[in-house]
Amino acid sequence: MSTPAATQPTSRINRRPTLRVIARQWLILGIASFVGYCLSAFAANCQAQEVDPPRLNVIIINADDLGFGDLGCYGQELIKTPRLDQMAREGMRFRNFYAGATVCAPSRCTMMTGRHNGHAWVRGNAGGDLSIQALRDDDATIAEVAREAGYRTALCGKWGLGDEAEEAAAGLPRRQGFDFFYGYLNQVHAHNYYPEFLWRNETKEPLRNVVVGTGRRAAGFEGGYATERIDYSHDLIMAEALNWVRQTADEPFLLVLTPTIPHANNEGTRGTGNGQEVPDYGAYADLDWKDQDKGQAAMITRLDAGVGELLDLLQELGIAERTLVLFTSDNGPHREGGQTVAMFNPMGPLRGTKRDLYEGGIRVPLIAWCPGVVPADTTTDHISYQGDFMATVGEIAGLEPVGADSISLWPTLTGHPADQQNHEFLYWEFYEQGGRQAVRFGDWKAVRQPMITGEIQLYNLAEDLGEANDIAADHPELVQRAREYLDQSHEPNPNWKPAGSPPPAPPAGDGRSRF
Repeated sequence: MSTPAATQPTSRINRRPTLRVIARQWLILGIASFVGYCLSAFAANCQAQEVDPPRLNVIIINADDLGFGDLGCYGQELIKTPRLDQMAREGMRFRNFYAGATVCAPSRCTMMTGRHNGHAWVRGNAGGDLSIQALRDDDATIAEVAREAGYRTALCGKWGLGDEAEEAAAGLPRRQGFDFFYGYLNQVHAHNYYPEFLWRNETKEPLRNVVVGTGRRAAGFEGGYATERIDYSHDLIMAEALNWVRQTADEPFLLVLTPTIPHANNEGTRGTGNGQEVPDYGAYADLDWKDQDKGQAAMITRLDAGVGELLDLLQELGIAERTLVLFTSDNGPHREGGQTVAMFNPMGPLRGTKRDLYEGGIRVPLIAWCPGVVPADTTTDHISYQGDFMATVGEIAGLEPVGADSISLWPTLTGHPADQQNHEFLYWEFYEQGGRQAVRFGDWKAVRQPMITGEIQLYNLAEDLGEANDIAADHPELVQRAREYLDQSHEPNPNWKPAGSPPPAPPAGDGRSRF
């Protein structure tokens, strides 16, 4: 067994103090006398709503490469998702909700820290350098916000923001606010649904699968594909999450559940021809589809069943009415598993897929569920993104996050849209393929490629959801406004360079898509 450099959970306030940490601690201490009043007022407000927010549990489910159009409740016609469709009927469906980024690591960084791509530390997938894809001691996460408020915290699934190597160990889950972790540390390891091991906290837990490795192991990524498939990681991750909820049901908790479904196994695509690894094809076994299409559909339906099992458990334990469940995805749909993208149309009416900053690459589902708290069978067009989970968890926990690009969704979630604060704009960056930026403000969407220096495209999403008509030439004043947003949102980062600067070194491999 292998053990990373850091093996014990560490509270942010117990680490070596930095100026940012000291400032945050003094701010929290300074509002301590005010917290009682805030909690009292908050509880009084919520008493009228028949809910007790300071003790409301939160479960965030973040699927991997699930598109805006992959669920029945968002228009999917071929893939069966009965439990998520039921969840939407019993809760609220967001129609203008966005991922933190168009690829894995920066999206998860934004979700965990509440900082958009121009302010976050992790802004891209690391290539061959794990150190630049790890959170720092200075980075405050939603898990730390919850734990400081007395919540139990767990992460089950794919992490992608820290690793066992010494240069990446500051980002290990239990050094970023989680009491318990089970799953994958890096995303290349997470490609393989039948890996040699999964991590339990900081210990490798062997599985029974036999794996053929790739050159990426030299960089610490543990990529590969299985030649003997016994233990399916998704099922193990779901079982651990359910067991943790059972053990923690009597205490307030935050669970971040990050399944790897329906991400492709890129190494499996190269080695076996089928990157959509699933134990069986279920309802799709007898259809006249190729195996990759059966696998893609079966993976999403398997994810759907797992979510249903979790919701049933909350009802069984009698904690459904005090548990907010948020289901979303880390970015748009992939094209790497060999499935027929045109057949499933996972982006729905949107343009683009994963790695695009058009809507299909970043607009994702969000279903919110909490019986008696979230109004049933409702939809909202509120414009928001995963960075808003920081402020939302903070408000529920009774703490105010510091320095984040985050606005609480609580008014919308509880059916009070008139009280909802709005973003002036939402912002994204992407560092592959020459680099690009995007900003949404109201109904307007701007994309600039290459980053910083490129021409700006402008779209009116109210009239052109598919971003087919660039109308920048007709609206110079809006283009200038978009340019100001794009320019002010990007802060320099030593690890992530705009177009024209040397990119991070790529990993060993054949040059195909890395993550």
